Amino acid sequence: MELPVVVGVDGSEPSLRATDWAADEAVLRGLPLRVVYASLWERYEGPALAEDPGRPTEEVLAEDIVDTACRRIQRRQPDLKVTTDLVPDEAEHALVRESAGATLLVVGSRGRSGIAETLLGSVSMAVAARADCPVVVLRGSHDNQAVTAARGGVVVGVGDGAEVRTVLTFAAEEARLRGVPLHAVRAWTCPAHEAVDHPLVAGEPARSYEQSAADALDAALAVLPPEPTVHRHTAEGRARRVLAGASRGADLLVVGVRRRSDHYVPRLGRTVHALLHQCVCPVAVVPHR
Repeated sequence: MELPVVVGVDGSEPSLRATDWAADEAVLRGLPLRVVYASLWERYEGPALAEDPGRPTEEVLAEDIVDTACRRIQRRQPDLKVTTDLVPDEAEHALVRESAGATLLVVGSRGRSGIAETLLGSVSMAVAARADCPVVVLRGSHDNQAVTAARGGVVVGVGDGAEVRTVLTFAAEEARLRGVPLHAVRAWTCPAHEAVDHPLVAGEPARSYEQSAADALDAALAVLPPEPTVHRHTAEGRARRVLAGASRGADLLVVGVRRRSDHYVPRLGRTVHALLHQCVCPVAVVPHR
């Protein structure tokens, strides 16, 4: 069974950009697209329904939003198979459930203006932290258009552990589908006390850490297929700063997030959290356990 690309919509400009991006991604992957709107309109409009037997105002709005998204998709990708759903639940919970049956989940970085904007921003972060499938959070311009591909390639942050293979495999496939190179980046740091213990050997510890990073990067990339073309990069500094810099001009930044079963509340980690706030390009968060 083909698992669809899922996009969460709410009528905001960021969600419209997310819809465009998700439609293009679904076509690239040869998958159907599922458009989901989630809201607790039944809870908040229940008392009003007792006085007015008409349909809930929020539900009518939801249908309009989904219809608008579908018309937009039809204009952009007329041959794409699209299904829709209106879910009477909190957006975070609904989208996390959707992720269990999705190849990819796409959300905007912010929602509708005012307080709702802040709330949906927190929803997109929570979904990225809890989803079972990779999540793409759309960043970009302030208009309602999808970010034009920069053709600058796909950037992936390469960390430690066997689980890095999951992240690299996803990033490599994204680069292959787009016909662009994959830029594999590993950050490294040299503890200050090692670099300044003696002025005559101040550079040796740094070179040692840099070489270790390069060796670890080569070992991680050994699992990748011949395509796409892979460019290796090591850079001194904290991972969030290095990856934010490397992602400038990129089509997509891919990072991994660890799902630990012993943690009741899933967390993104400082690096991923910072990148979701700082990067201009779309950010894909790939879970691994």
